[in-house]
Amino acid sequence: MITYDRRGLSRSRLDAPERGATLVEHADDVHRLLTALTDGPVLMLGCSLGAVIGLHAAVRHPGLIRTLVAHEPVAPRLLPDRERTHHERELTALQELYRREGLSVALPEIARTLGIDPSLADAEPDLTPQPMNALRVANFDHFIRHDFTAVVHDTLDPAALDPAALAHTGTRIVPAVGRTTPHTVFDHRCAVSLAGLVGEELVEFPGGHNGNTSHPEAYAARLRQVLAEAS
Repeated sequence: MITYDRRGLSRSRLDAPERGATLVEHADDVHRLLTALTDGPVLMLGCSLGAVIGLHAAVRHPGLIRTLVAHEPVAPRLLPDRERTHHERELTALQELYRREGLSVALPEIARTLGIDPSLADAEPDLTPQPMNALRVANFDHFIRHDFTAVVHDTLDPAALDPAALAHTGTRIVPAVGRTTPHTVFDHRCAVSLAGLVGEELVEFPGGHNGNTSHPEAYAARLRQVLAEAS
């Protein structure tokens, strides 16, 4: 299994920290990383923003990904125009709230928008919460300031995700949702729309939008099952 630090996060250092990356640039980073490590198509899990990056990577780089499990992509462009505009404005408002009031005020609103239960009431037993240390604070700062903007200005073309178009990429996309994610929040709605576009059934994972961190063992077991069934 391979994970990596996206541009601007953790050990990834930027020459120009004030500039964020587009989702296309993030996808091209994935391509460079994977082609440096393997000659064959990969199995990929993308959660939230990572799911959108995976969609771009599949479309831009045919043959790179064999199966993409796209868990609740934060991709307003997958929604009808009026709904898309509403949620893009919602993300911009969250950025403005963060700039005015800081992380302690903005983070609960971000969790509410994405349908995350910050209390971890449904988490796996004996789960140790991640401390809000300086590294996580810096990561959240970059994420809210730059990645929210990348989502709002995304260029993903939903037409590129229909089955005929996907056939040329060699990628099967498996749309996924968290069991406890409210059906009314936009990330769940995006996953539902993606399922309709690619002609696949939604698969359910333990937990909610952040089930990979709140239910790591059960999430990993479910992922192995889904990938085995998709192969």
